[in-house]
Amino acid sequence: MAVSPNSRMIAISKFARRTCRTWYYPVLGSMAALSISAGSPEVALSVPWAELFQQGAQVVQLYRISDRDEVELGKQINQQLLSTQFQPVRDRALNDKVNRIGQKLAQTSSRPDIPYTFQVVKDKSINAFATAGGFVYVTTGLLEAVDNEAQLAGVLAHEIGHIAARHTVEQMRQTAIAQGLANAAGVDRNKVIALGVELGVRRPRSRQAEFEADRLGFENMQRAGYDRNQMIAFLEKLRNQSSIPAFLSTHPATSDRIARLQGDDDD
Repeated sequence: MAVSPNSRMIAISKFARRTCRTWYYPVLGSMAALSISAGSPEVALSVPWAELFQQGAQVVQLYRISDRDEVELGKQINQQLLSTQFQPVRDRALNDKVNRIGQKLAQTSSRPDIPYTFQVVKDKSINAFATAGGFVYVTTGLLEAVDNEAQLAGVLAHEIGHIAARHTVEQMRQTAIAQGLANAAGVDRNKVIALGVELGVRRPRSRQAEFEADRLGFENMQRAGYDRNQMIAFLEKLRNQSSIPAFLSTHPATSDRIARLQGDDDD
């Protein structure tokens, strides 16, 4: 049966359209993802590819963030914290003391291969917290509350435990999804930084994360040569105060934490 030239041309045209779809739709989808991740309301086809990829680089993939990217993210969160939330203490001797204890614990932790930064900030409240990428903060109020170096080491070991277990990164990921900040490409870096500041200062971690940080810190104190019972002693001191420090309200009950640590000490 003879095929007319018109029929042949129609068949070729249909095949070309099907073939085009196999590469055009994925590319179009990638461009759309880049557009969303860059936070731009519209991206025209005339925008250069180099600019698109530069915009896309501002997106953080919290699902598989590398150590290097996490440290860089921590640096940017640190800049925001110290410019908007806290004033760093300029006492060199005090910072050196905290840093010496912290670095000793960091090297015996389960995640020693990233740089750690320990800083003292001016705040009368008894508090300490950690953010992404190895950044740990202690307040002047906490330093006045500890009785000895081992108690301070217990606080720092707990915060290092959060970093070792990547609790901050996981909390940022979960919060970004819950708030609708994440998309297929990731999370806008500026939004992640703002989220990191908020989580570091205001948002509690899960009970499971706090218990895990206690356990990791407790084990780490022994490896670093500190009396780990001083972690328990400091918790008991805080529990027995007439006014329990505000930051403990975001943690599991202090008595539960002490019971668990005492159980670990019996092992």
